[in-house]
Parts: sequence; structure tokens; C-alpha cells
Amino acid sequence: MSGFIKGADRNQTTMFPESLDDYVAEESAVRVIDVFVDELDLELLGFKTIHADTGRPGYHPATMLKLFIYGYMNRVQSSHRLEKEAGRNIELMWLTGRLAPDFKTIADFRKDNGQAIQKVCRQFVMLCRKANLFKDAFVAIDGSKFKAMNNRDRNFTKAKLKRRLHQVDESIARYLLEMESLDRQESELADDKSQRLSEKIEILKGEIKKLKKHEAALLAAPDQQISLTDPDARSMATSGRGSGMVGYNVQAAVDTENHLIVAHEVTNLGHDRTQLANMGEQAKEAIGADAIDAVADRGYFKGEEIKACEDSNITTYLPKPNTSNNRAKGLFDKRDFLYQPAEDEYVCPAGERAIYRSTREESGKQIRRYWSSACSICSLKPTCTSGKERRIGRWEHEDVIERAQARLDQRPDMMRIRRQTVEHPFGTLKAWMGPQHFKMKTLKHVSTEMSLNVLAYNLKRMISLFGVHGLIQKIQTA
Repeated sequence: MSGFIKGADRNQTTMFPESLDDYVAEESAVRVIDVFVDELDLELLGFKTIHADTGRPGYHPATMLKLFIYGYMNRVQSSHRLEKEAGRNIELMWLTGRLAPDFKTIADFRKDNGQAIQKVCRQFVMLCRKANLFKDAFVAIDGSKFKAMNNRDRNFTKAKLKRRLHQVDESIARYLLEMESLDRQESELADDKSQRLSEKIEILKGEIKKLKKHEAALLAAPDQQISLTDPDARSMATSGRGSGMVGYNVQAAVDTENHLIVAHEVTNLGHDRTQLANMGEQAKEAIGADAIDAVADRGYFKGEEIKACEDSNITTYLPKPNTSNNRAKGLFDKRDFLYQPAEDEYVCPAGERAIYRSTREESGKQIRRYWSSACSICSLKPTCTSGKERRIGRWEHEDVIERAQARLDQRPDMMRIRRQTVEHPFGTLKAWMGPQHFKMKTLKHVSTEMSLNVLAYNLKRMISLFGVHGLIQKIQTA
């Protein structure tokens, strides 16, 4: 190998051994993790920092927390892999003082300190707030589906269970017909095949019994759905037609200026309609502002949520879904009728006045009803309604929705801002987490795992903004 750069002789001893610090670069992110955890008040956050007087000494929570933050920043989420890395990774040796906990100790720390770990994630957001990174008080809100440990075959809804039972019944019927045909053949081969089919039928009958047990559990569940591996995971539709996954719906509010995740929450609801006010409130509290702006997609559109945001000084920007049945039928829809606030009436496409008639409750909302007396003689009636007259419903707080639409009309760039702000963090997190996103089970533990991923994302983002030494300085002066 002459002519090439030669490495050191691994058997050569040195009189003055090099320090472990010499192997860790000055710009290594591991130095940020060390300073950040050392600056935390772990006892206040809920970690057990007082050791027991008897028994074998345990690992300090600071050591374990540093281990996990490093692991999630470097896509090493498994407790088994973290155990291996602690014994061979120079940066981890430097970070933990050459301590190498076993995988059971590592896994138990994450399992037993979920609430405290989630508070650490929020504590880093507080640090960003003190660094004045949220001065615009503007966030983009979105949700994304993340896969659970539960396979699709081990999740059942009423429709899926009915379909599976039908498939099993069809298989049994097909095997019975084959057996009848074989019974008419007198040969040893036919007897062997008939025996195998008989065994398959018994297996399928056993599966029917299992499915019937699942059906009883499913009917007792509040949402008529069960998951056998992870009981909190739910079947959720995704953007692809006919596709879906068993997992969780992760909500996030992302700062539009620096793209930091200021608030997040893991839910097992398959839709976003009830999350706008919740995430807006969490983002407002995290940012520490009296009022904030929030942009979201049409999946969050719900009148009650928009009003709750307005009542909390959260200015929302989101489009209204196009779900009009009348428009699909070629008829005028509600947008073709102009409301006149001063007179409290609508003007129809024919120029007639639709006046207030009555109020009734629909789905918990007070709906005011309007219609015109001129519908029966109107030449536009065939393109307006098939009933006696065209009735228009107006929610008692419809002005909240109208103001939201007016804001969006004045800012047509909002949907582009939303897309380039909040979709990138979700894509990055899913790439880091791998094809099987969550490694833990149940909503409680999955929330802990998500907090570690969000903390890792925010740390990396801050390092890219300020560099290692710049971020360390901000941590120490916060």
C-alpha cells in the first residue's frame, strides 16, 4: 500500500493519550445538546432527579435525555440501536461520559417520562420565543397522517369486518364444491386433496370465530373501530383515491418566518375540522402574543372553529370547501344570492328580495331562513330550485365566515405561504422517521415520540439559522 496515506498502527501505544474532546468537532451539534440539557431544570419539568438511598444507582435523567435527543437528531430512535451507539459512537461517548445503558433502561426512560419529555420540547420553543424569533406572530396550521405500529390487516371497521366475513364464506363455499367434485373421483390423489381442503375449511371456520369476537368488541367501541396491535391507532383516509393507513393524525403549527414548529399535537381523528381553534390557541400561547394570524387549508373549515378563533384574537385565513349540491346539479348556489346587512335580506339572481321568515336549529346551530314570494312566477326558477320556493339558510354568525372569506380574497398568496411553510417540516419528519413512522404504541407514548422528533427538528433548524456557537450563546443567555 505504498504511495497511499497510511493510518495509525492500532497496536501502537501512546505515552500521552488524546482526550475524548479532541475527537468531537467544535461545530458538532452534540455540543448544543449538552448545553441545552444542562441548562434545563429537570426536576421542575417532572424528571426524577433525587436518587434512591438503597439499591443500585441509576442513570441521571440528564444523561438519558441527552442520549435520546442525540438519537432522534441522528435518526436512531430504537432503544436497541441506541444501546449499540452508546458503546461505539465517539460523540455519544463524549456526551454521556462513556456511559452505555442497556436497551431496557433506555426504553423504560422514554416510556416513564413522557410528560416531562413533552415539556422539554415546549421548553425549547420558549427558548426560541425569548430569542424573539416569533415577532411576526404568524403560523401555518396543518395535519398529516403518520403510520402506527398497527398493520392494516389488524384493524377493523364495520365495513372491513363485513367484507372479510363475506370473503371467508365465499372461500368455504368454493372449497365445499371442490370437495363434492373430488368425492365423485375414486383415487388416492383425490382423497389427499379432499383432506387438505377439509383442513383449510376448519382453519377458515376458526377465523370466523375470531372475526365474530372482533365484531363484538367493535360494536362496543365508541367509534365502531378496533385495532389489535395499537388500540389507539385508527384507520384514516389519505389523499390517494382508495388508499389509507392505520395511524395517527399529527397536528402542527409552524412559524412562517423561521419554519419552527411552535406547537403540535397527536390525535387519532381522521379529519382536521375540529382542530383549528385548538392549534391556534396552542400556537398563540407558545408564541406569547396577544393576537396571531393563522393560515390553514380547506380541511379545517368549520364555522364554529373560525368564530372561536376570532373570539380568541386569532385571525384566520382558509378557503371554503366547494361542496354545493346545487352547483353540481346546475342550479344556483348560495354564492349567487347577495346578502344585504342593512335590510337583513338576500337579493336573488333575478333581482327579487328574499326576506327573513323563521329560525330553526340545525346540528346545534341557529339557522335563519329566507325566501321570496316571487319564486312561483320567476322565469329563472328551473335553474334555481325544484321546490315551491328557493329557501336560503344563514347561520346566526355567518358574518364571521364572510369576514374570513374577505380576508382571503385580499391575500391570494396565503395558500402558497401555507404550503411552503408547513408541508416541508412534515416531509422532513417522515423521511427521518422511516417507512414505519412510530415505533411505540398508544396515543400517550406516540405523543412522547412525536415530541422528541419535533425537538430534534427544531434543534436542527436553529443550528442552521445561528450555527452551533451562536445557538449555544442564545441558550446560555436565555
